Amino acid sequence: MKKIKYLIKSSIAIVTTLLLSSCVNDLNVSPLDTSVTTSDITLTNTSLPYTEYLAKIYAGFSTGGIKGAEADVDISGYDGGSQAGYLRPYWNLQELPTEEAMCCWDDGTIKNFHNMVWTPSDVFINGFYSRLYYQITIATAFLQETTDAKLSARGVSSSLKDSIAVFRGEARFLRALAYSNVLDLFRNGPMVNDNSSLGTTNLPPYATSQEIFDYIVSELNDCQTSMLNATVGFGNTYGHANKAAAWSLLARLYLNADTYLGTSGSTQYYTSCIDNCKKVIAAGYTLESTYQNLFLTDNYNSKEIIYAIVYDGVKLTTWGGMMFLECAAVNSDLQAITKVHGSWGGNRATQDFLSKFTSTDDERYSILYTGFNHKSIDDISSGGFKEGVQVLKYREYDSNGVASTTSFANTDFPVFRLADIYLMYAEAVLRGGTSGDITTALSYINALRDRAYPLGNGEISSSELTLSFILEERGRELFWEAVRRTDLVRFGKFTSSDYLWQWKGGLKGGQGVDSHLNVYPLPSTELSANPNLKQNTGY
Repeated sequence: MKKIKYLIKSSIAIVTTLLLSSCVNDLNVSPLDTSVTTSDITLTNTSLPYTEYLAKIYAGFSTGGIKGAEADVDISGYDGGSQAGYLRPYWNLQELPTEEAMCCWDDGTIKNFHNMVWTPSDVFINGFYSRLYYQITIATAFLQETTDAKLSARGVSSSLKDSIAVFRGEARFLRALAYSNVLDLFRNGPMVNDNSSLGTTNLPPYATSQEIFDYIVSELNDCQTSMLNATVGFGNTYGHANKAAAWSLLARLYLNADTYLGTSGSTQYYTSCIDNCKKVIAAGYTLESTYQNLFLTDNYNSKEIIYAIVYDGVKLTTWGGMMFLECAAVNSDLQAITKVHGSWGGNRATQDFLSKFTSTDDERYSILYTGFNHKSIDDISSGGFKEGVQVLKYREYDSNGVASTTSFANTDFPVFRLADIYLMYAEAVLRGGTSGDITTALSYINALRDRAYPLGNGEISSSELTLSFILEERGRELFWEAVRRTDLVRFGKFTSSDYLWQWKGGLKGGQGVDSHLNVYPLPSTELSANPNLKQNTGY
């Protein structure tokens, strides 16, 4: 059992009063709220409160409340997954509308995602939007309370100020990460930053996609100067975001810049993507020798994972996050294979995803369970779980085969890993980035293929390295890692009729849908609460 190396206690008292009550009536979250004052944040001249506050910001990406397992949740009045923290609702919005995943539970509007019929009143969209701005707001509050002037007024020592400077860099990264999701999923939204008047009736201003993009770039370029140096594998700083995490997020941001900003063929963005990929690669990360080891309980040892959302079956627990990804993928027939702590039977992949694997020699193919006779999903009710393709990617045993003995998940979720950096480098080169080369790109792709095909015959030639191949390879390498919707949108395949999968658009054979669905709507409750905001086109 690993130990969490940053401090997340089972009862963090430091920000219990920072459960931001809502300006939208039914949710306990808002970017600004009159019930929150700086006196609620009991920061002193000792290190522990600052460590605990930073831990709280990190914990919101893993679990839904300060006591774990959804006790004393941050966001109340919502049962669509946001109470379980960040990962579960984010994964739903990124994977369920694609060929990689479909949920057949009768769980509110969950089926609307694969059918692509969501609306601005959807509880899952509303909940995740609220989670994002909750994370943005508590990070902002921390930054506003840890300025040099306020630290000096509390008598904080110079050495502690140095430590807090690192904490501030991490908090800015985590806020930028949340804003990158706002940009990717919603394109626009309210701007909450260090100049915002938290705890007042002032409503945050509307920010365009360009303004949010520029803000994230500025924050990531600035914050990395005070972040920890890149470290490879498990150590005392495991779980903390470091400089390599900032470079990785910048690379992903630049790769998608044309999509976000409505531009086309912007060489400078793809060049910047390559530049940041090169920084990560130079930091010393290496590919895991065995693909499956990336998704086991001791994946914290991996020298491939750059930044992960951390889980611990005792100290950091939730019914969402990795518990959800593990248990919702299996029923009782398959639980023994993955040794996960429940068999919920809800999520599966389509046969269209399975067709991306052209050879059973591909080690990544072995993670999929194809033993059920019916690969086609004909019965989309919750009782039809033995249809489709079961994805057994996340498991509850370690690389030695030893199963965990806790009641909750222990496997960490990779947010950034070297394989994705290799794929982004290659794609940016193919899209016209000028600071890389096709020979290096091919070598990175073949390194992934060599791992995937331990018996050989996986490598491709330079003529086979095309953008179409990259999209397919990203699906084979990164499935169920919450990037598929973003990839399909970037490649123009998400809503179009030239790429279909089962039940896309609500038809068994699939159909194209209106392009406005490339972006999610801002929740209708937020538009009612804040007249500064503007709804996305088509909603």
